[in-house]
Amino acid sequence: MIDESAPAEVTVLLVDDNAQNLKVLYETLKDQGYRLLVANDGEKALALADRDQPEVILLDIMMPGLDGYEVCRRLKNSPRTSDSAVIFLSALDDVGAKVEGFEVGGADYVSKPFQSQEVIARVRTHARIVRLERELQQRNRDLEGDRSRILNAISEGIYGLDARGIIIYANPAAAEICHGSAAELVGQSFCALHQTEDSQPAAVSGPFAQLTCEQGIAEHRRGVPMRRLDGTVFFSEYRSSPKYDGDTLLGAVVVFSDITDELEKERELIQAEQVMQSQRDQLAHFARVGTMGEMAAGVAHEVNQPLTAIANYARVARRMIGDGSGDCELLRTTLEKIEAQSHRASEVIRRIRQFVKKPAMGKEWVKLPELLEDTRQFAEVDARNNRGSVQLHVPADLPALLVDPIQVQQVALNLIRNALEATRSVDSSAPIDVTVTKLSDGKFVRVAVTDTGPGVDPEVESELFHPFFTTKENGMGIGLAMCRSLINAQGGEIGFERPDNGGARFFFTLPVGSDGETGDEAEVSG
Repeated sequence: MIDESAPAEVTVLLVDDNAQNLKVLYETLKDQGYRLLVANDGEKALALADRDQPEVILLDIMMPGLDGYEVCRRLKNSPRTSDSAVIFLSALDDVGAKVEGFEVGGADYVSKPFQSQEVIARVRTHARIVRLERELQQRNRDLEGDRSRILNAISEGIYGLDARGIIIYANPAAAEICHGSAAELVGQSFCALHQTEDSQPAAVSGPFAQLTCEQGIAEHRRGVPMRRLDGTVFFSEYRSSPKYDGDTLLGAVVVFSDITDELEKERELIQAEQVMQSQRDQLAHFARVGTMGEMAAGVAHEVNQPLTAIANYARVARRMIGDGSGDCELLRTTLEKIEAQSHRASEVIRRIRQFVKKPAMGKEWVKLPELLEDTRQFAEVDARNNRGSVQLHVPADLPALLVDPIQVQQVALNLIRNALEATRSVDSSAPIDVTVTKLSDGKFVRVAVTDTGPGVDPEVESELFHPFFTTKENGMGIGLAMCRSLINAQGGEIGFERPDNGGARFFFTLPVGSDGETGDEAEVSG
């Protein structure tokens, strides 16, 4: 009866110069599910073992020619049969014989005459052990093959370093990057091979990967020059990770790549962004000048009023001096009114100059209430022309913002003027509402401009902020697109939403400063 627990396809080689012994062994094992081979001398046993690589070999010691010890010695010296389990069978039952058997590589020892059940049990045990060992070895070979295929397929260079920083492994990508072969790389010092005089940044101590190999501290360096085998230099990014066996630091694994082209593209991108920023600032400046052109009539009226008042008060003062009335109190009051009107005209001109000037490079700390109040007063020209008004609502604890004040004011003024025009188009006298709120995440503030005009057609809502799209008869379609560009440059976002009671609401967000400053308390309407 076949033992179902025995491993399938296990080969057992029976070796004995005594035919009767071979027959007994064969009869003992033939029903155990093994593939049985027999040999009556050492030479035949070696030939069969080399051909079939049996898991278990039952080997007699006392044989003519090659004895069992020599056969076992040769089996263990051959890579094809070194893992076979050799079980010695011998009538020699002294300790010396057994010790010699184990010294030449034997796995077990059974004394003659043997018991069938003992032989069956020992063969089964060793067959299972050998089979498991062979399966484990095959899995290791498969894993090693997978590892090699993976490392060979990776486009980044990979080194294995020992504790001294010597390269003990290099994948094909490393050889390609370094303009050589893996054999040329292995055995060289990673640092001595690759590090140049310009490789060592001031903020980093020690040669390449030294801290990783010696102390197990991982490294990441980017943009450092590395020398190739042929002496040429490339800019690299590399990471070194410690390699351990238990608690023992064995060295490091280094993964690196040539980022010379990448760094050049980054430099080109930075230059392109600088050019684009310059062009955006220039376009924003042209837009502000255009806005002033549109507001010219109202601005002229705004300046003309205090100038006219100054001229009138000056005539009154001159007449008083000419009449010799000598009313000093009245003359002082008249001169104070002249001074007040001159300040009024000066303030209008100041706002105009501030608005149309090119902003300085960079951002500055801004108190939003003051900026929006200045914008509201500046918008009064359009408010009077459109028979409207602007109400401003700002919370008391508003934090300071790090933004470009001129560009933020340009966006706010553009949205307020659009809202005034929309409100006038439906003959409404409702004020424009400008409300500032802090968002719940505490990282942004939100400025919303709400009107009671006709609203926005849903069909065009998705195109509102696209360049050259406009709903105005004589519009150029760059106003809202420019606003989006300016707000994005501040680190915020701009959008549109529909109020529940009709009209339109445009809003933008601005990032909050990190120094904890707050703006002045303000709630101003005009």
